[in-house]
Amino acid sequence: MSPWRLLLTRPEEDCAALAQTLADAGIASASLPLLVIEAIAPDAAQVQRLRAIAEAQAIIVVSKPAARLLLEQLAQAGVTPPLASWFTVGEATARILQEHRLQVAFPVAGDDSEALLALPALREAIAGPTARVLIVRGVGGRELLAERLAEQGASVDYLELYRRCLPHYPATTLAQRIDGERLNGLVVSSGQGLEHLHRLAGADWPRFSRLPLFVPSPRVAEQARALGAKDIVDCRGASAAALLAAVQRTAAPAP
Repeated sequence: MSPWRLLLTRPEEDCAALAQTLADAGIASASLPLLVIEAIAPDAAQVQRLRAIAEAQAIIVVSKPAARLLLEQLAQAGVTPPLASWFTVGEATARILQEHRLQVAFPVAGDDSEALLALPALREAIAGPTARVLIVRGVGGRELLAERLAEQGASVDYLELYRRCLPHYPATTLAQRIDGERLNGLVVSSGQGLEHLHRLAGADWPRFSRLPLFVPSPRVAEQARALGAKDIVDCRGASAAALLAAVQRTAAPAP
């Protein structure tokens, strides 16, 4: 049995799947979802983008919630999605689209915006002089994709389908979970998840900032350093496999 006892903070459904993956490898965990997905109704401009989705040379879906909600809204609007032109940041999001027989390209090495931008298929898709890109995401996501694509001459629109909110917890919830279950590592899957962890920790953050913190990317690692985290492990990916590999190659802190 692994000495690791990890706090998982993804949305509830993702926490359950991740906890099972870790348990299968002999790693104990506790779940405290720090992100809840709140779907939002599209405004008139968003509806127009939804109906014109087939006109985009590249449709970039940045997360699993974005993929699920997009498919739901397309079905409700009676819009048949194009078979090709789909891109995702990671494999898990791609699988949701592939289940609907859509052709999806995603970076095999790395699951972040930087890896997607380096994908040859995406570069080819936007090579034309009037390339249009639709980015499907939650409200307030990173601007890196849009900025880099615009630099390459593409016209970029957003379809924002949800908000990521911090569930309501009593102020002592995080401390009770970490201390009560003797957890010795924290896991976040995004920059916003890290922000919510920091917010919920409150006055206890200086103590919790000393625990090993598993993050999905160099960008989130930098955010963690800025917040004062002392022991950061970059998993180089947000997938369960990336986390498992990072945990297995990292020594657990002494009891």
